Amino acid sequence: MTALDQITIATDQRPPSRAWRKLKANKGAIAGLGIIAFFAILATAAPLLPIPDPNATSWSAIRKAPSAAHWLGTDDIGRDILSRMVWGAQASLMAGVFSVAIAVVIGVPFGLISGYFGGWTDQIISRVTEAFLAMPFLITAIALAAFLGPSLTNAMIAIGLSAMPIFVRLTRGQVLAVKTEEYVEGARSIGLRHFSIISRYILPNVFAPILVQATLTIATAIIAEASLSFLGLGQQPPAPSWGSMLNVAKNFLSQAPWMAMWPGAGIFLVVIGFNLLGDGLRDALDPREA
Repeated sequence: MTALDQITIATDQRPPSRAWRKLKANKGAIAGLGIIAFFAILATAAPLLPIPDPNATSWSAIRKAPSAAHWLGTDDIGRDILSRMVWGAQASLMAGVFSVAIAVVIGVPFGLISGYFGGWTDQIISRVTEAFLAMPFLITAIALAAFLGPSLTNAMIAIGLSAMPIFVRLTRGQVLAVKTEEYVEGARSIGLRHFSIISRYILPNVFAPILVQATLTIATAIIAEASLSFLGLGQQPPAPSWGSMLNVAKNFLSQAPWMAMWPGAGIFLVVIGFNLLGDGLRDALDPREA
């Protein structure tokens, strides 16, 4: 057996089935996964579902309470809330996933470089990251969204850039802990290039905490997107968004409380789902747990 084979064996993670068994045994994580799957299926199947056009108005059905004709009621211009909830799930889930994808794609490489190479590179990246982290996440997202202009795409970019420093700091800390391990030193001793060491031996060993953080950050990103849409900086009318639905509903809380109740419940359930799944993944992927 070659030295490279020994290093590869040393860097093997626990069998995926073990983590999967622990995840399945966590009722909270499975419940969270079920909630996420439910809303993801609804959002994906929205064009196929027998629901009204989310932008179709009816002046004879303005602010109607939930009924057989409109299961979740109607809004201030007679649009079906159930239909807008289903289509709005697309915006919320897409914003959460794509925002975090932007944060991971930008933040993780910077964290790897900072932690692995150290020196002045680490100093520069760390100082810039600390400067970003000194600003509240939502305030940064609002400022960036206002600068970029109101749209769902710009809101996702703003949220992703605001969340990026979290992944830089997390990845850097994990790399600092891993790069002194014997298998990394062994990889260096046999002459592997830095890129090979990072991609084959360091990144796989810091992937678990990044995955957990990404899952939890999706929940934060969904709240951020709803906040931006509420302020008019996210999804633009008449396209449905849970945040913009809440913005309209705030004017009719006493006359039509269901207008705010359902979008609020959607945000609450999806955020709880991602938090439960993130907590479950953290327990399942923790190497210290048997």
